[in-house]
Amino acid sequence: MMDPFPAAAAVLRRLLRDAAFTGAGAASAVAALGPVVASAAGPDRAARVLRRWADRERRRITRFTGEEVLHPVTEPGDDTTPGEWRWLARHAGTGFVLGVVAVLLPLAALSAAVVPLYWWAVPGDEPVVTLYPITSWALALTSPLLAVGYLLLALLLVPPAARWQAATGRRLLTPPGATGLEQRVAELTASRAAALEAHGAELRRIERDLHDGTQNRLVAVAMHLGIVERALRRDPASALPLVLRAQDAATDALAGLREVVRAIYPPVLAERGLDGAVAGLVAACPVPCTLTASALRRAPTAVESAAYFVIAEALTNVAKHSGASHASVHLACDSTLVVEVRDDGRGGADEGAGSGLAGIRRRVEAFDGTALLTSPPGGPTLLRVELPCGS
Repeated sequence: MMDPFPAAAAVLRRLLRDAAFTGAGAASAVAALGPVVASAAGPDRAARVLRRWADRERRRITRFTGEEVLHPVTEPGDDTTPGEWRWLARHAGTGFVLGVVAVLLPLAALSAAVVPLYWWAVPGDEPVVTLYPITSWALALTSPLLAVGYLLLALLLVPPAARWQAATGRRLLTPPGATGLEQRVAELTASRAAALEAHGAELRRIERDLHDGTQNRLVAVAMHLGIVERALRRDPASALPLVLRAQDAATDALAGLREVVRAIYPPVLAERGLDGAVAGLVAACPVPCTLTASALRRAPTAVESAAYFVIAEALTNVAKHSGASHASVHLACDSTLVVEVRDDGRGGADEGAGSGLAGIRRRVEAFDGTALLTSPPGGPTLLRVELPCGS
């Protein structure tokens, strides 16, 4: 049976995230009026101020949605776009109102919920006021019901307001003609940045594994050999057990080095192919898991390795965080390698919660691929990854 508390916590986290985004929109709506004030100093000054605030709004929407809002090709301070002026008029008119409502509704719910804890300590001639003055325990005990009403109203209004504000800002602030070559250039730039970041993270991981594991084992081998040398000089008959210990230490060091190599490119991929390698991951998963593969052919080595590690990380997440009773992995490859990992767990997976999902996305984007996570509170969860693998 699904545990309702993690699902409720995920809903509240998303509500607070939406409220924070829309509430920050109230501040940016007020600040966006700067170009109107700057117009007194001339149109060029107003244009520079508008471009600066429009660029900040692009970054804000990008952080909220995870999808980049493209900047105009012109440098800051050049002519503004008509969409930026339309954004200014619309955001200044609606952003403040939406932001205030998005912040006040959760605060009102919190305030009403705690009224029974302190109303009795307030002087009788200055009663606590919610929608009505609280002057008795009977009225105080109705306050949590009012809090539930405020919370339901917030859940009904705040998320759509946040999505509308982000979508409107994206539509108006995306420069004209950014859907063709310019969009592709931006995607390739982001893909290159993701590739460099993923490469750097992989090098740091390999260095850490070598330093913490293999290096320590090799140091142990050197120490044992030093002890063997001293034993041979003093008492050769006692050296044999020490030689055996040194041999064991060397064996451990070799095993550690093999583990590091497998983490770079698992030999099982070369021996059994992607489906065979993933079958091993599925069999080792603590959660009952099934594997299906359709129209699967060999993909480039780097792509297969990326898919293997994506599935390994996804199944680790299923085992650690999902509370699922069953999971499944589906593979397909034509011109694109498609990986789908499903589970029937509690849902509410969050990339920002340190579960490895952000690392999966970076690894996929490094290959100009896409990663789509669908995980509503209560489940099920679906991670779909597409990796280009040639024609």
